[in-house]
Amino acid sequence: MPEPIVRFTPTNLAGFVVTLAATSPARLADELHKVFAGANRYFAGEVAVLDFREVTEWPTHVDWAGIAALMRRIGLQPVGVRGVPEPFHTALARLNLALLDAISPEYGAQPTPHATVAVAPERTALPAATPEATQAAPNDSPRSASRIIDRPVRSGQQIHHPDGDVILMNGVNPGGEVIAGGHIICWGPLSGRAIAGAYGLETARIFAHRFQPELVAIAGIFKTFEQGVPPVLAGKPVQVRLEPTPETAEMRLQFDILEL
Repeated sequence: MPEPIVRFTPTNLAGFVVTLAATSPARLADELHKVFAGANRYFAGEVAVLDFREVTEWPTHVDWAGIAALMRRIGLQPVGVRGVPEPFHTALARLNLALLDAISPEYGAQPTPHATVAVAPERTALPAATPEATQAAPNDSPRSASRIIDRPVRSGQQIHHPDGDVILMNGVNPGGEVIAGGHIICWGPLSGRAIAGAYGLETARIFAHRFQPELVAIAGIFKTFEQGVPPVLAGKPVQVRLEPTPETAEMRLQFDILEL
């Protein structure tokens, strides 16, 4: 019997549920600009489900193409929506956006990281991308072993290890990116983007032997360095961690110089 030329195999794809509390592309773009501090691209091509269940007032017309383009601009690939009223379903079908309200994210799939983008001018930190089904408690550890990277992470290269720590023996070049569910330990120069605790682990830390990154983030709270790293930190051994602010107890990034 000849082998079939078409086969269907179930798979678990990592992606994001993006909760949008508004439908105006302009308002969402303004909020994303503040959330990502002007960075053009934050994600790396992950699929996204757009959840509109927090929208309280629906206009008569929604620019769905504009919203989809906005998601692609930050590096996400929208594949479907939730919480959209029936009058808009035809327009969504034209854009090949699936209606996913009836699909349970817990059935036969890995937990999906969740990112919230609400229109809230006072917000200054990126919300944590937290798995919906198995949110990590503050003291939880990543599920699997560390991943050791012997070669430098070069420009345009991404290392993604969602379930543990990443240990970089030869650093990250400018334009390289490392995403870890746990800690990131960099023994060489950290010159690219380092995203630790990527799925909500607030106890994750970043350790760099020579600190000169483009962006660092822990549990979705991030800082970019378009104007360069402050001289007090540049090129030095640095630890990055989260700590609550004294006034509001909201988490913020703390930078500590290490004595080696």
